[in-house]
Amino acid sequence: MTHINHQKIEEAVTMILEAVGEDPGREGLQDTPKRVARMYEEIFQGLHQDPKEHFKTIFGEDHEELVLVKDIPFYSMCEHHLVPFFGKAHIGYLPQGGKVTGLSKLARAVEAVTKRPQLQERITSTIADSLVETLEPQGVMVIVEAEHMCMTMRGVKKPGSSTITSAVRGVFREDEAARSEVLSLIK
Repeated sequence: MTHINHQKIEEAVTMILEAVGEDPGREGLQDTPKRVARMYEEIFQGLHQDPKEHFKTIFGEDHEELVLVKDIPFYSMCEHHLVPFFGKAHIGYLPQGGKVTGLSKLARAVEAVTKRPQLQERITSTIADSLVETLEPQGVMVIVEAEHMCMTMRGVKKPGSSTITSAVRGVFREDEAARSEVLSLIK
């Protein structure tokens, strides 16, 4: 596990405050560099995690019907602007060969992938590919819905806009009825 360099973050935050014309020594800002360093350690902890690790716990279960966990909340940081984006992930898979994983493992994988500087498109495909590589299911569908603060508070300034990405693998890519079933259950 790589160590987060608190001192370097604190120095950088102090420099940013000075660069925007603030006084890092004023009462309200004195501990800001330390707070930001602790926050970055927490919100970027996924940098040191492999989402596939969460799928190593496999249960032998004679179940080859849809498994869907929806509305998994997440928070991430846009790697282009270092501002937050947040939303929900929906993960569905069709087990094969009796391989299922714990439901909480799906949420843990979302955490591992989102807690790093990130792109929504990469989150979606990384989760799907991790499931395919570890569980070898018949199919996987991951849908991520998020609001991006880089579009809300700066630039185009469109609060409330939602970005939706999907990653479809296996039978869900090929079988329209199977794909429609997952989409209808998510709605």
